[in-house]
Amino acid sequence: MSYVQGFLAAVPADRKEAYKAFSEAVWPPMREMGCLSYQENWGVDVAPGTLTSFPQAVKLEEGEVVVFSWLIWPDRATCDAAWAKMTSDPGMAGMGDMPFDGARMMWGGFEPLTSASA
Repeated sequence: MSYVQGFLAAVPADRKEAYKAFSEAVWPPMREMGCLSYQENWGVDVAPGTLTSFPQAVKLEEGEVVVFSWLIWPDRATCDAAWAKMTSDPGMAGMGDMPFDGARMMWGGFEPLTSASA
């Protein structure tokens, strides 16, 4: 069964191209470690809520945009092994600084429940 990692982050709007370049640079090693696909999504209709919302979840500040992303792995074991390797890989340290505040990023792992496509 596949495994999905989901991410939310607050990215400064003026760092959009830097964020895109960062995510594109991270993809090749992720693919080599078994990731099947990834999707980065730049928020264009992400309204603040009264009780909960994406902006509240990442403590969105003036001039920032919510980014919603996910990675598809063949299974959780492959994902866990990849993340363990990345945290100890000196090559990953050379990727540079993240173009956003990682302290306000949130993520989690999910097993697919249902899906459909056209």
